Amino acid sequence: DKLVWWVFKICCNHSYSGISTLIPSNLFLASLAFVYFAKAFAGAYMKSSITQIERRFDIPSSLIGVIDGSFEMGNLLIIAFVSYFGAKLHRPRLIGIGCLIMAVGSFLVALPHFFQGLYKYETSVSHKAASSFSPRPPECEKAAGSPMWIYVFLGNMLRGIGETPVMPLGISYLDDFSREENTPFYLACIHTVGILGPMFGFMLGSFLSKIYVDTGFVNLDTITITYKDSRWVGAWWLGFIVTGTVVLLSSIPFFFLPKSLPKQGQEQEEIQSKSTELATKTEQEQFLPEETQEKVKFQEMAKDFIPSLKRLFRNRIYSLIILASLVIVNGFIGLITFKPKYIEQVYGQSATKAIFLIGILNLPAVALGFITGGFLLKRFKLGIVGAARVAISASLGSFCLLAVQIFVQCENAEVAGLSMSYQRVPQVSYNPQTLLSQCNGHCFCSVKHWDPVCAYNGMTYASPCLAGCQTSTGMGKEMVFHNCTCINEAGLAANASAVLGQCPRKDDCDIKFKIYMALSVIGSYISACGGTPGYIVLLRSIQPDLKSLALGMQTLIVRTLGGIPPPIYFGALIDRTCLKWGTKHCGGRGACRLYNANAFRHRRHGHGVHYLMCFRKTTLLLNISECLNIVPHPYWTKYWSFYSISTFRN
Repeated sequence: DKLVWWVFKICCNHSYSGISTLIPSNLFLASLAFVYFAKAFAGAYMKSSITQIERRFDIPSSLIGVIDGSFEMGNLLIIAFVSYFGAKLHRPRLIGIGCLIMAVGSFLVALPHFFQGLYKYETSVSHKAASSFSPRPPECEKAAGSPMWIYVFLGNMLRGIGETPVMPLGISYLDDFSREENTPFYLACIHTVGILGPMFGFMLGSFLSKIYVDTGFVNLDTITITYKDSRWVGAWWLGFIVTGTVVLLSSIPFFFLPKSLPKQGQEQEEIQSKSTELATKTEQEQFLPEETQEKVKFQEMAKDFIPSLKRLFRNRIYSLIILASLVIVNGFIGLITFKPKYIEQVYGQSATKAIFLIGILNLPAVALGFITGGFLLKRFKLGIVGAARVAISASLGSFCLLAVQIFVQCENAEVAGLSMSYQRVPQVSYNPQTLLSQCNGHCFCSVKHWDPVCAYNGMTYASPCLAGCQTSTGMGKEMVFHNCTCINEAGLAANASAVLGQCPRKDDCDIKFKIYMALSVIGSYISACGGTPGYIVLLRSIQPDLKSLALGMQTLIVRTLGGIPPPIYFGALIDRTCLKWGTKHCGGRGACRLYNANAFRHRRHGHGVHYLMCFRKTTLLLNISECLNIVPHPYWTKYWSFYSISTFRN
């Protein structure tokens, strides 16, 4: 009877072990792909809502850069400790806890909407009453421009803290149980699914930006602006509730995964050895020793932290990859953060259309690029040197296409007193007093407000008053202003009337915008082709026990120096190109309404600084390739030593 019982136990354990290793590995792959989708979904929606948040809180681009950089600040706080200590703890469970924190952060970002009053934008009605000595109304404490943007700052920082365990612990966990030849394909699949997140994030941002921020609380017929207006604010808060819910759902599977999984291909060996152990151990011995072995003392881990860092940064290839990632992220973050605003101001497209096109064109190209990079490695069985060469080629190609984009430009929007004189002569002015002219001098207009009207001659005026308009007809969005004296100053016009809103750009600007988007999409695809090969070079250049720490330190350094500063200094540079600042409801300078398009274009591209960053990345990757070429054996990673690169040279 005892013999039959032991045979039955061994057979059951054999079948259960096969199932238990297959299901968790597939579950982890699906869960990690979903959490990559969820975090990218939330992050992309944050990027797409930057303009809406800037307008809602009436803050400059430099402060928006600080809010955007708070995500990296949250990462910075704990990334080193999570990467090192998390590798020795229950990694899936830590990822699940991080997702819960991300969800809380998303809900916190949306919280100010429920405490603020209704959004009040500048209209021609506000021009009539302006007493500089009027007392500050109590609702100003909760109005746009008040410090309630701190909730957004803190919520985004919580998102950064929660996202910390996902990449270093998730990728190292994946690489530990997958076969070496399967890792590139798994990474490509995860990144491809992750790229779907930004697609949906930008599409959600585009959809919600068309919905008025206070929909359901105001009569929309009384709103005189459309979603194409620079004062329009969409339902930005609703998207953070949606993204927070998705991130919350993504955390659930990680609480049901084991601490570790056996390496693919080793399951049968472990099953056989375990079957042999069952014949010699009692039931109690099968569990108690394993439980004792899993306990790791915190003091021992902390004592080994500094020596592990020294071992890691003595690796030249790893250090070069860090520098390469740092310089390219500096340019990428600055460009992508303000890309919707760039498209809106330089090419005259609405923020809604800009966000939609980024999500529907650029991001699928990036996803296809990740797939192509993983396919090339697997199809041609490229080693470390081959992967580095693919990354170099992709960097060179994207650099060339990015360099061309700076020459694709549209002229400034024709706004009287700002980019044009009232006589329709090109004349850029940052002085608000140039908004006044003889044609509107008798109207005693305010130069602080922005309520643009479009004349039938194609010229935009900052307000009906500054256009010299005497009468108006209609209501709401259909209001028309008549007898505008400044229209005739630009040339004798048969119709001296104007309608609400800015005038559209010239026809050739649409053609230039299509060329710009085509170059942008192709460049995104080529750049993404080097993503997976770059990851493989990183993973294969470090020892297995330092894998989580290496990924974590890369994230720490790149996000500290490449993620936090760019939105701030890019935003500050962009602010210096502002031609017309808005005015807050309770006084003071608000968000920028109109930029000098040519100066914006030069500042955004940094007069070639970003191109220098891309070129620097290429140079560093070339150095990496040279380092790799000194290794004669194609499977050098199995014998890699962090202390003796000179040994390989000899």
